[in-house]
Amino acid sequence: MVDGPWQGDASSLVDAFRRGERSPVEELEATYAAIDASDLNAFSFLDRDRAFDAAKSADVSLPFGGVPLGVKELERHEGWPDTDASLVFKDRVATTTDTMLVRAKSAGAVLVGQTTASEFGGVNVTRTMLNGATHNPWRHGRTPGGSSGGSAAAVAGGLVTIATAGDGGGSIRIPAGFTGLVGLKATYGRIPRGPGAIHGNLTTVVGCLSRSVRDTARWFDVCNGHEGNDSLSLPRIEGLEAGLGTHQLRGLRALVVPDWGSAVVSPTMWAVLEEAAQHLISITGMRRVDGIDTSLPRLGAAWSITGMAALAFELRDYWPGCADILTPEIRYGLERTGSLYGTEARGKFEARRAELNRRMTEIFSQADIIITASNPDIAFNAEGPLPDTFGGVVAGAGNNGVLTFPANIHGNPGISIPAGTVDGLPVGLQVMGPHFSEQILLDVALAFERSRPWPLVAPRR
Repeated sequence: MVDGPWQGDASSLVDAFRRGERSPVEELEATYAAIDASDLNAFSFLDRDRAFDAAKSADVSLPFGGVPLGVKELERHEGWPDTDASLVFKDRVATTTDTMLVRAKSAGAVLVGQTTASEFGGVNVTRTMLNGATHNPWRHGRTPGGSSGGSAAAVAGGLVTIATAGDGGGSIRIPAGFTGLVGLKATYGRIPRGPGAIHGNLTTVVGCLSRSVRDTARWFDVCNGHEGNDSLSLPRIEGLEAGLGTHQLRGLRALVVPDWGSAVVSPTMWAVLEEAAQHLISITGMRRVDGIDTSLPRLGAAWSITGMAALAFELRDYWPGCADILTPEIRYGLERTGSLYGTEARGKFEARRAELNRRMTEIFSQADIIITASNPDIAFNAEGPLPDTFGGVVAGAGNNGVLTFPANIHGNPGISIPAGTVDGLPVGLQVMGPHFSEQILLDVALAFERSRPWPLVAPRR
């Protein structure tokens, strides 16, 4: 018997399997026991029988051989619930398996079950009518963020070493920042979605939440590469994990921005993050550049309207009869935007996307990386609502996600790196680069990880 799930990263768990220090079956038993005893509400569905079958035959020579994996509730696995975290679809069952999960299983991962998510991935708090509220393992009663909140809670809470995640407006980086994890939103199309995924407003990517940079690199090594069901997926790249630490960072132009996207960031948190940014620049030999215009077109409303239009189509046979069983934010969004979407709104969104692309290109012509915050403040209440103030400073619910969704609309990569704590809760440093710069971002994160190792799981409460 092992004493609880592995508290290191997934890569070290595979090493322990290979040394014979524990077995995949023992690890899975410990994982389910921990989930059953947990008060985080991080999982919504468990597939014990199939998971134990996979653990018994696990090939530990594979990259994730025998590693228990949490799967975000919004991803599809044949035979599992396909609820979109909504009571509306509580009885729907998936008939296909997403490409990322197929590849993860081929790399030896053991799929434990589904981690909770926000309804339709629509907000950055994981609290739904279907599953209730998910809690941050650093402090019960606070949110792990969303929409990949259950994945973040499960990994930071010591239940599994790695879990899948998706990011259409910050849903990897926001929970990573709130829970002290590594969260890479890659270039749009790096990992295929689907089969059957709808491109919508061309913002959503999939990936993972992990405890270490090498785990994230290994995940993308396994899962990236074009697949025909996703016509916008990118060609395969190799060697992300093997290449860690080999890329030249010295001399890169680093732009530090406290108000990226016109966000209002907590002054207390920014003091911690600015020191972390300066430390990162110092240890890597990057060159800080200042005086660059970082203004961006306002895109939040257009991004919300186009997203809600896609949701309205999905709910077309149920709305407005389903209004009372939707979470307040989704119900409000549908009511507010129902009459706004049309040719003019779509045209405005695409015009603003074009303007954002132009501005991002201008900024990246003067800076190689952009450093900012992952969130406006530390994690707020698990039950919500989305915050409108911090420390007496008016922020506005529209402030949530402003730091993250420009990279979704432009399609460039960004990573959230654990950078310290404020009031005992984690804060994340967001580092962004131009398209296809994942290797550089991973090496920037690795330099910080080696210099200031972070807790791999939340401190025991």
